[in-house]
Amino acid sequence: MLVWSNEPQHGHCGYFWLPNPPVGYKAMGIVVSETPEEPELNEVRCVREDLTESCETCDVILTTDSNHSNYAFQVWKTRPCKRGMLCSGVSVGTFFCGTYSNPEDQLDVACLKNLDSTLHAMPNLDQIHALIKHYGPTVFFHPDEDCMPSSVQWFFKNGAILKQEGNSKWEPIDYMGSSLPSGGTNDGAFWIDLPDDDEARNYLKRGNLESAELYVHVKPALGGTFTDIAMWIFCPLNGPATLKIGIMNIEMTKIGQHVSDWEHYTLRVSNFTGELWQAYFSEHSGGGWVDARDLEYIEGNKPIVYSSKHGHASYPHPGMYLQGSSKLGIGVRNDTARSKYFVDSSTKYQIVAAEYLGDGVVTEPCWLQYMREWGPTIVYDTRSELDKILSLLPMFVRFSVENIVDLFPTELYGEEGPTGPKEKNNWEGDERW
Repeated sequence: MLVWSNEPQHGHCGYFWLPNPPVGYKAMGIVVSETPEEPELNEVRCVREDLTESCETCDVILTTDSNHSNYAFQVWKTRPCKRGMLCSGVSVGTFFCGTYSNPEDQLDVACLKNLDSTLHAMPNLDQIHALIKHYGPTVFFHPDEDCMPSSVQWFFKNGAILKQEGNSKWEPIDYMGSSLPSGGTNDGAFWIDLPDDDEARNYLKRGNLESAELYVHVKPALGGTFTDIAMWIFCPLNGPATLKIGIMNIEMTKIGQHVSDWEHYTLRVSNFTGELWQAYFSEHSGGGWVDARDLEYIEGNKPIVYSSKHGHASYPHPGMYLQGSSKLGIGVRNDTARSKYFVDSSTKYQIVAAEYLGDGVVTEPCWLQYMREWGPTIVYDTRSELDKILSLLPMFVRFSVENIVDLFPTELYGEEGPTGPKEKNNWEGDERW
């Protein structure tokens, strides 16, 4: 079936065809020809339905005006609807196109399904180490950063404590985290906190860059055709935010501050070629994928990750990223830059999980099984600090600031500590696209 064609331009024409598969088969994508004649049957291959998974559109590849519809002609990439380390859908590199306002209503193509549960294309343990040494990014912290990362062991060894709901006594946490309650869900019964002594608290807040390392979770992606190397970094403290309102920058004293901060980035490597395909940068409650060609590199093939001041969100390039309304110039600043403070994840890392390798190959640390919060619920009134700021602003911007700030994630207000890596949706699921 002809989906769309363009008028001859500079001697070139394009005709886009949607295959009409027989019953029990699925088309993988759109066929393009240079002539108006319908493609021959032997030029198209469809796949048995039981070997396919449902798919959806994602990134727009091309947009152009169309003479046949009120909507512009668009070309989209496709991807499996269900993605994650337990999912079998495989992206096949095809596309879908049309003049639809909502392409999902008309989507009649599929992705492949990997029926080989052995995932034989995934790397073994030695190959994982080789990939990390080859592609492991260098994480640069802001030159004015005063909330540095540390290893989890350093955090425990230097005074982190465990508190329990309804119990006024706190317990020290042993060096390996074996004294932490494991398993279950985040029921609020336990949380980690800084020690009560002011000197010890301030010492932990600063972190310890020398001990810092990346905690690595390796998992299959897109039916085992790719390997995702998720690299987590821990900071004992998420520092207070800096609020930007037009040309004004206001440093908070409390808003945004909370005990413990877990951030990560993910490398996606092709299991066919061993090439770095994309990198995912976690930015607070969001993030996004960046193609390998658009990354900055150091020492050949190693990407650079920029960690934002105080918030430790990950970005592919230096600069100021605004969390809020870029149009109004109102939000929270995320400032990144190169400095003498960095961690080379190609050498300073620990593989903490790779479930597909089977039991006993990678021993997960005790602290990874702790599913509760890594910081306490904060009792101070962040609204009072915000109201003081609003009272200094012109009336015409007060409403915008109030509404934008209310949309920020809860952790930005310092109201509760974060959970650990294994409690995050992307531990088994895919990163946000």
